[in-house]
Amino acid sequence: MLRKPSSILSATLSKILGAISSQARLVLTLLLGMALLSGCGFKLRNDYELAKQFSELQVSSTERHSQLQQALTHRLAFLDVNVIANRTAFTPQIATIHMQPENLERRLLSLFPSGQVAEYELVYSVDYLYYPAHNTSDSNQAPEAITKNLKLTREYQDDPDQVLAKSRELDLILAELRRQAADRIIRSLSITP
Repeated sequence: MLRKPSSILSATLSKILGAISSQARLVLTLLLGMALLSGCGFKLRNDYELAKQFSELQVSSTERHSQLQQALTHRLAFLDVNVIANRTAFTPQIATIHMQPENLERRLLSLFPSGQVAEYELVYSVDYLYYPAHNTSDSNQAPEAITKNLKLTREYQDDPDQVLAKSRELDLILAELRRQAADRIIRSLSITP
């Protein structure tokens, strides 16, 4: 009678695990699990590998104190990218991200019986320009910009009786949307040729 390869593997693993201590069994199980996960391409969330061309990146914004620019700069620094911020002139040898002003729209989703707004859909959007790095003999020639846009949505429940608490909640949601936008911009860089 032929046995399936999976049953042979299970039987072999059972014999090996039975012969070692519980601590060693735990370590071996963890190592085996990590090997299986890495073999299938599993990566931790927000764990990006940027190409070597992004070891240095220029980040700029049309807004003077852009919170999205700060979130993106912080996230890139975490990924060991040397960020050159707040430059108005582009350096062609360094890839550049230039962010346009962010936009937040509220769309009505539902009303209370009294006619007051109960729930909104928040639509956060931002356009940004990506200038790839290129070496050129003419340093005055600006690189060709690639225009990209990003849109995120979130539901937001309003309560007219708790204005201060809801205002704080909206600030927290906006901060989270900016972090997600920064991660999406980085993800787009990681797949940029």
